[in-house]
Amino acid sequence: MLNIKVLGSGCAKCTKTAEIITAIANEKGIGISLVKETNPEVIMDYKVMSTPAVVIDEKLVHWGSIPHRAMIESWLVG
Repeated sequence: MLNIKVLGSGCAKCTKTAEIITAIANEKGIGISLVKETNPEVIMDYKVMSTPAVVIDEKLVHWGSIPHRAMIESWLVG
């Protein structure tokens, strides 16, 4: 199971990012644990200045925009 965090203020782009990741994981039958992290101190710990950002298994993989489907699929299937 992948541990995924979507970092952001809770804005529409952050919410959409979490929804898309969850939907693709469900389509592919991949188990994930997704957390939407809105605490600014936690977000700053990842050195993120632009959200939404995505952290998978404690590795920052994306920031600054809603990720494209192909990118998300590559994260999930490795």
